[in-house]
Amino acid sequence: MIKISQKLKDKLWWMIISVDYDYSRISVADHELNGDILTLWLEDKHDFKNSLEECLQVDITTRQFAKIIRAENLNSYEGTKMHPTKNFIYKTRIEINEPVRWYQEDASLTEQQWTREAVVKMLLTQLVENEVADEKIW
Repeated sequence: MIKISQKLKDKLWWMIISVDYDYSRISVADHELNGDILTLWLEDKHDFKNSLEECLQVDITTRQFAKIIRAENLNSYEGTKMHPTKNFIYKTRIEINEPVRWYQEDASLTEQQWTREAVVKMLLTQLVENEVADEKIW
């Protein structure tokens, strides 16, 4: 679960409304991963911005980013391993690398793009589902 501030929630809702609830129109204009923060700049595909200052800036901690990569199984694949002492083979998920290191060192450009899109999808899904859950409580 991604921590979303109320200010960011408001801006994300504004963006959702401005794309007429067509989430496929929301794209990552640019991104930056430095230190402890992944920064994504979001924009409407039908209304490209001239500068990043005009885009919606979303900052996600690398810890949350790593959780998303792991939850989506992006840094692993299904394979078989042999038990070290009992000598039987079993199916398991085999991790390629730690999530953020996988993103930086092992993922192709396409996989990196899919990962960023997965973050946006998870962010929007969480926002909408939490809003619906909050309305049911009232």
